[in-house]
Amino acid sequence: MSGTPEDQAIPHPQVQAYLNRLAQANVGALHTFTPAQARAGWHRQIAMLAEPEPVAHVENRTIPGADGPIPVRIYTPHGDGPFPLLMFFHGGGFVLGDLDTHDGLCRSLANGAGCLVVAVDYPRAPEHKFPAAPDACFTATEWAADHAAEFHGDATRIAVAGDSAGGNLATVVARMARDQGGPPLRHQLLIYPDLDFRRTNVSITEFAGKYGNITRAGQHWFMDNYLTTEREKLDPRVSPLLAPDLTGLPATHIITAEYDALRDEGEQYGHRLTEAGVPTTITRYPGMIHEFLRHPFDDSAKARHDAATILAEAFTRT
Repeated sequence: MSGTPEDQAIPHPQVQAYLNRLAQANVGALHTFTPAQARAGWHRQIAMLAEPEPVAHVENRTIPGADGPIPVRIYTPHGDGPFPLLMFFHGGGFVLGDLDTHDGLCRSLANGAGCLVVAVDYPRAPEHKFPAAPDACFTATEWAADHAAEFHGDATRIAVAGDSAGGNLATVVARMARDQGGPPLRHQLLIYPDLDFRRTNVSITEFAGKYGNITRAGQHWFMDNYLTTEREKLDPRVSPLLAPDLTGLPATHIITAEYDALRDEGEQYGHRLTEAGVPTTITRYPGMIHEFLRHPFDDSAKARHDAATILAEAFTRT
């Protein structure tokens, strides 16, 4: 897909109104905050997100993990099970985000796809450096497959999903499942995924600090909190775009946004999946920005609906 020339940059009016409110709030630069301060700021923004939908049932649990208990939140849609399972990994640069910041998106996917959503509160950096997050997400996926019957789930129909950093984790979990003998996965839903820590493509450089995207200093703030060494940036579990072999992965749908700094790497990953023989669709939403699915924009509701429809279709394929 082609890029967006700077002189033609026109975000959607609803997006621009949101960006204007952010500018008026005069929030300080991300890299000047501690992780705790940044997390508190993210929680204050929950009120600006789309209204959460009611679901049939929500249950918080903790499951055993190698480095301690892993909290999960299970969303059950209306209807009769057993339901397919969607493992959801939240965004936030591996430092921010939790079960509450992505509650609305998980509810929407549960209702729209008619599936159980198991949201994973994986250990965040810098308290827990790489590879704590992907390891915990894979552990949670194995647990969900083993215990699906306990919460009316169907372990033969599992998909993984995530936004931004969570999209990164979904890709890593999918490759771990392929390479470690399961659980078998039906689908990957990658929502503006963060896939290349080299930070060199067009969108990541040209959109830094614009359209609500973090600055170059902010990009390094996230990477420095997540990683221990510079060399880890080239590890395929950190930069999935660098994975040498993408064959045998589940069918994939990738959502990107026109004014998102992560746009190009998501689309490049989709092209690599297609070249590897993986059924893949890529949808770029014009006028949209990073994190738009969680917001109350008209096109956000459409994107959530589109994603849920694709998931529902994936769960019905034999």
